[in-house]
Amino acid sequence: MIDFRNHTLAARSPFALATGLFALLFLVLTAGSAYAANPPLPLPNPDRAAVTPVFGAGASANAHATCPAMRTAARSGNSAPALMVRSLNTGKVVCSLNAGAPRSLASNTKIFTTVTALGRLGVSSRFRTRIYTQGRIVGGVLKGDLYLRGGGDPTFGTRSFLDAYLAGVGSDVDRLAAQVRRAGIRRVTGRLYGDDTIFDRLRGVADSGFATSPWIGPLSGLSFNSGFTNSSLSRFSSDPGKLATRTLARSLRSRGVAISQTIAMRKTPAALRKKRPVAVVRSPDMGWMARLTNLNSNNFFAEMLLKNIGAAIRSSGRTASGARIVRDYARIRLKAKVRPLDGSGLTFGNSSSAADLIRLLTRVRSRSYFDAFFSSLPVAGRDGTLESRMRGSAAEGRCHAKTGTLTGVSALSGYCYNRSGRKFAFSILMNRVFDSNSARAAQDRIAAIIARL
Repeated sequence: MIDFRNHTLAARSPFALATGLFALLFLVLTAGSAYAANPPLPLPNPDRAAVTPVFGAGASANAHATCPAMRTAARSGNSAPALMVRSLNTGKVVCSLNAGAPRSLASNTKIFTTVTALGRLGVSSRFRTRIYTQGRIVGGVLKGDLYLRGGGDPTFGTRSFLDAYLAGVGSDVDRLAAQVRRAGIRRVTGRLYGDDTIFDRLRGVADSGFATSPWIGPLSGLSFNSGFTNSSLSRFSSDPGKLATRTLARSLRSRGVAISQTIAMRKTPAALRKKRPVAVVRSPDMGWMARLTNLNSNNFFAEMLLKNIGAAIRSSGRTASGARIVRDYARIRLKAKVRPLDGSGLTFGNSSSAADLIRLLTRVRSRSYFDAFFSSLPVAGRDGTLESRMRGSAAEGRCHAKTGTLTGVSALSGYCYNRSGRKFAFSILMNRVFDSNSARAAQDRIAAIIARL
């Protein structure tokens, strides 16, 4: 892990510095090895990866001489730029332009969402999908019902979907069915109920009138296949909870557990929720989910995390509840102001300033979850939404940042470091974008300049 915390590497001997940086770079490049060989595929997303020109590495830069160049670049392709670059070694602002002005964030909103999820829920936290029994089990026969209780797990789905889009990682519905069989249940006299009540039943965010969006699968407390009906992504499910419940019923029958094909949706009785479940699957930890959210700018995961924040902290699995917690966490814990309307940034009204993003990026370095957050950011020229950007420049492999793209909005915020051990936080927020290609190329030039400072 590249160390972007408060201490500096500059005091080390040249040999130790070079050795340490090589080792740290190796750790970053091998982070997330669980899916490094088979990275997760992106879902439909307006913040899709872009290809920008390959730049030359360039000579070393001087902050005094290059701030005008960064400001000029920040004005490319848009008429409402905002920029701030801060040295993390000295704390001094290297360059700024309209840094205090609020700007629409697009997917830079995910920075606030994932930081809050890591900070409030914890890096090692996981979401659980459980099955409860109601009634007695006699001679392999459950004289009663089964309840499938959703826990807001965005990874719950079929093995084929997990293999195709989550690099094989996630909560497999067939594992639940297998656990029921291993518990000795061979027949269920009642029926299987699905429970999605940990969240409200609004399927989308403000941008789509809270209905299902083309860019976000339908949200559900009992999510399934990221809201799609199958791994081909041919269409969205009208009710993910019902689809999950029907799929579990089929999986049970395929394993020799006789159960009615008729399913229904109902909240799990409170008395059952106090019992030990007969089966449970757990999501990957929050560090993994933050990385998947930021790597390919996964809107579905971001919105599911936001509702989970509301459910865990306020017992209210609503987008508005999660957004209030994100706003308060940023303001109180990190001294950064943000106006979040959703978790992904698809709603144009999500806003903050370059200065506030720099405050967050600076202060979050002292938090215990910083390594997980830093590892979640795409690396220039290497992976995620930055895989085909900044190639050949000083920024390649040295800038870790979150992209953001909407109609009229382009953003890039994160960290850069150079060979001498200098470290920087930067935020580029472009609004009223009229040429997105020029805007992204300008962001890449700014990042390359920062990496040469």
